[in-house]
Amino acid sequence: MHKNSPYNESLFFKIEQISKYIQEDYISKYNQKITHDEFRVIDIINYNPDICQRDLAKLALRDCVKIGRILDSLEKKGYIQRFNDTKGKRLVKKMKLTEEGLNFYKEMIAKIEPETDKFLNQIFTKNELKEFKNYLNKLDLNKLNKALASTIKVEV
Repeated sequence: MHKNSPYNESLFFKIEQISKYIQEDYISKYNQKITHDEFRVIDIINYNPDICQRDLAKLALRDCVKIGRILDSLEKKGYIQRFNDTKGKRLVKKMKLTEEGLNFYKEMIAKIEPETDKFLNQIFTKNELKEFKNYLNKLDLNKLNKALASTIKVEV
C-alpha cells in the first residue's frame, strides 16, 4: 500500500490535478482542432474584446512569447484577427474573434457546459457548488501571491 506525501494531499496539488485533467482530457474530448491554451485564449478574447496581447498573457497565465505562438496558430485557423491599436500613447497589439472563431467558441461552450454541469451535479449540491466557487474566488492570484511571498522565505 502506498502513502501520499503531505504535498499530494495538499489543496494546491489537488487543484493542479484537476487542472491537468481538464487541460489534457476534458477539453480535447470535445475538439481536435485546438489546444486547451488556445481555447482559454479564445474565451478571454470573447469576454475582453478590447484586450491587448500583454494583458491577455497575464490573464492566460502565459508569457508573451507563448501567447504570440498561440495567437499565430489561432490566426492561421481563422479564429482571430490581429490589429495594431494604441493604449494611451503606446502602440499595442490587439485581437478580436472572427465570425468563425465566435461560432467555434459557441459550439464548444454548448458541448462543454451541459457535461460540466452534469458532472459537477453528481458530486456537489447547488449550495456546495456556490460555496466552492466562493472559496476559489478567495484564491485570487494577487492575494495568493502576496500571501505566499510573506510565508515563503527564499535563501540565497
